[in-house]
Amino acid sequence: MSIEQDAAVTAASARVVDLLAQMTLDEKLAQLVGFWVDQGDEVVAPMAGEMASSTRYADAAAHGIGHLTRVYGTRPVVPAERAAWLRSEQRRLRAETRLGIPALVHEECLTGLAAWQAATFPTPLAWGAAFDPELVAEVAEAIGASMRALGVHQGLAPVLDVVRDPRWGRVDECIGEDPYLVGTIGTAYVRGLQDAGVHATLKHFVGYSASQAGRNHAPVHAGRRELQDVFLPAFEMAVRDGGARSVMNSYAEIDGAPVAASAELLTGLLRDDWGFDGVVVSDYFSVAFLETMHRVAADRGEAAALALAAGIDVELPTGDAYLEPLAERVRDGRVPVADVDRAVLRVLAQKEELGLLDETFDEPAPASIDLDTPHHRALARRLAEESIVLLSNDGVLPLAPPERIALIGPNADAAAALMGCYSFVNHVLAHHPGVPAGFEIPTLREALGARFPDTAIDRVEGCAVEGDDRSGFADAVATARAASVAIIAVGDRAGLFGRGTVGEGNDTETLDLPGVQRELVEAIVATGTPVVLVVLSGRPYAIGWALDGETVPAAVLQAFFPGEEGATAVAAILSGDSSPSGRLPVSLPRSAGAQPFGYLHPPLGGPNAITSADSTPVRPFGFGLSYTRFAHRDLRVDDDATTSAGFRARVRVENVGARAGVEVVQLYAHDPVASLTRPVAQLVGYARVALEPGEAAVVSFSVPAARLAFSDLTYRRVVEPGRIEVWTGPSCAVRAAESAVALTGDVHAITARDERLTTVAVGHVGSS
Repeated sequence: MSIEQDAAVTAASARVVDLLAQMTLDEKLAQLVGFWVDQGDEVVAPMAGEMASSTRYADAAAHGIGHLTRVYGTRPVVPAERAAWLRSEQRRLRAETRLGIPALVHEECLTGLAAWQAATFPTPLAWGAAFDPELVAEVAEAIGASMRALGVHQGLAPVLDVVRDPRWGRVDECIGEDPYLVGTIGTAYVRGLQDAGVHATLKHFVGYSASQAGRNHAPVHAGRRELQDVFLPAFEMAVRDGGARSVMNSYAEIDGAPVAASAELLTGLLRDDWGFDGVVVSDYFSVAFLETMHRVAADRGEAAALALAAGIDVELPTGDAYLEPLAERVRDGRVPVADVDRAVLRVLAQKEELGLLDETFDEPAPASIDLDTPHHRALARRLAEESIVLLSNDGVLPLAPPERIALIGPNADAAAALMGCYSFVNHVLAHHPGVPAGFEIPTLREALGARFPDTAIDRVEGCAVEGDDRSGFADAVATARAASVAIIAVGDRAGLFGRGTVGEGNDTETLDLPGVQRELVEAIVATGTPVVLVVLSGRPYAIGWALDGETVPAAVLQAFFPGEEGATAVAAILSGDSSPSGRLPVSLPRSAGAQPFGYLHPPLGGPNAITSADSTPVRPFGFGLSYTRFAHRDLRVDDDATTSAGFRARVRVENVGARAGVEVVQLYAHDPVASLTRPVAQLVGYARVALEPGEAAVVSFSVPAARLAFSDLTYRRVVEPGRIEVWTGPSCAVRAAESAVALTGDVHAITARDERLTTVAVGHVGSS
């Protein structure tokens, strides 16, 4: 296809097309790469040490530059000072390069802007546990405002990978195991970030989380139907409904085909079918990985040709393949210049959309920039509180002010235990010992001390997160025996590539708590002192022994890396200042041997009489207790349901307990007879409903047909006529209120015009 015929030209403005016409090949290629100004010995990306570039920045930017890579997120820099440097550098690019095109600046922003002194929010698995897309949108907008204040234009988030195996180290970066939950929460993040003027980047497109045995970068064996029905819907929602402006490819190879070289996915599906008109960026070094890891290219030039033809517009973090190796192939005719021009047009159009082509950068940077304002902290606190899941409680919670607390465990006085892998502290500051976090992040010890100022708190570590040292057990046991209650904080320590127990490159063969933490908990429980177990982790662990045995903790809380206000939120839940309302966004696993497991399984995917293995999770998707009780009644489904329009349902939910609380009302559906096997339960809608004691509300759902769609034998996404079972409940496994509906009409093929989002209305009706 010639460049004149390409859709990129049709979509581009006359200004952008004219700018392209003035460019030399070197100037074009410069716009298709990033440069990592601060890259040093720190390993903050896969194979970063091996892929380090020796090119000087002055040389790399001689013809301009497409992206500046993580100018705030590679080492601790004072934000205002770096912002001043960045503005001066942008002015230099305008004045000293021939065409005067500024650089686009991108940063990580998964748990907040990954920069020194910036607020750190709960990890995405906590977003999923909160079931609150509106709050996630507010958080994303606050993150985006910080980024814009620093001159950052693009954020490398959200992660829309659907969790398939908790052994995978990057689970803490994911939202959950349900595509609809991932899609709605992820789309909310996209809208929030882009409302602040920062382009969101969907990652990792696609299939990355289905890696073999939960191993990072391992091959993916998902079939086309699983891709279409499980992995792609969240991305489609974020593109079509969220208007996402950028997409990042997955490192995965699917059935032997690396995504970085897949025109079928990156162009045919993403652009031709979904109408995406933004920019596709490579995950770091993934173009070069076509040569070095996938071995589908003989050299960097061939790798560049494959990626560019497939639809990757920009190579990040640096130009390992898209500079001289690609230039050589363009000059000798092996790569059409039209392929380069198409990508350059998209990059220039993005810069024009962001206002970069008109920005003069004449205004001085602020003398100081607050990246952790009271507004940031209030949002972080709200999201943390909403995300904490109460897994068990024999009545010990909420705590009355105890006389003496034994605070035990490796995570009881560790700020790092509250933050995920992509937090600046765990991602970058781990390489800079002695440098403070730059923001307030109280530990659980500090938060409990503030909440219970008249209570004696005896702190004993007991053991480390990792290792087999049990020498602290005796002291921990003695401390617990002398206390009114023992609070034990266990779990993970996030890091990368072997540093830590969870995070990128930190996969696991077992889902037991790391080290000897289980033994420590069991030793403390054996004292007879009431025990509250707090799990601060980035993945769900197999903790059935702490929930369903004869001798178990009195209560168990699960907090997925809850961020800078996480300890304060945990203290609020423990004390009863806040009622727990988090719900499991992933199934709580029975064992590593039961993986991969997801609640979206067909009948033969669960326990049955023809296998002795039991994959039933310890607690199901959507589970979470409260300090009050809720009743679901009178689920009614309108009888005008069709295969093209979907159905409407409403249910009465009442707080029948003695305390105020929030119920996460979950609407599920099941197709009992279909042309292909269907999940035994499928989330089709949800709502957070706050109710006072005795108060009731009617929750109404309008469920579009697309929520019931699946890929038929010809891989069309269709909705079939027939009877559908519908229920609401506190999890996927409990049918608190049930009904059924008959979908009438012909088989309906889903198109772009079909609505994808279930709309929800909550009408409070007062006390019964």
